[in-house]
Amino acid sequence: MNNEQFTQMVQQYERLVYTICYQFTKDHQLAQDLAQETFLAAYSHRNDCPADNYKPWLARIAANKAKDYLKSAYHRRVQATEDDAMGTMALPPGSGPEDVTIAKDSALRIEQEIRALKEPYHMVSVLFFLEENSIDEIAQKLNRPPKTVHTQLYRAKQMLKNSLERGMS
Repeated sequence: MNNEQFTQMVQQYERLVYTICYQFTKDHQLAQDLAQETFLAAYSHRNDCPADNYKPWLARIAANKAKDYLKSAYHRRVQATEDDAMGTMALPPGSGPEDVTIAKDSALRIEQEIRALKEPYHMVSVLFFLEENSIDEIAQKLNRPPKTVHTQLYRAKQMLKNSLERGMS
């Protein structure tokens, strides 16, 4: 396979590879990184691919890259740190294991709801609630007026509140 054919293959299957990586990781940035690694691996072994079987070949590489990442010591260490941080959020002294578990489940559910928001509320909410940026920092990063960011956060909070209340009933 020459470079031009490889470029065409990348253009044809980049969305598929990204989607496979995202399905495993549920993280957009990580899925992009893993998709990049998939194409790097595919490029270095491009002559090993059976002719006209690019799609299953790339899908297998992408799935393996994602699985390898999820099994890696780095991922387990980062995940354990995040879990510990979520579990120690403002619980009263003397909280039992049930309280810690409930707090972790609640924090995870809130994070999932934030990540499920549609634009223009998604990025604003992720930057504010999960990455703890100020309104001015978000406005600068997203190239939006601070008042717009403030309004979008207000609306996102209302959507999250409604969504979480629906989940409770």
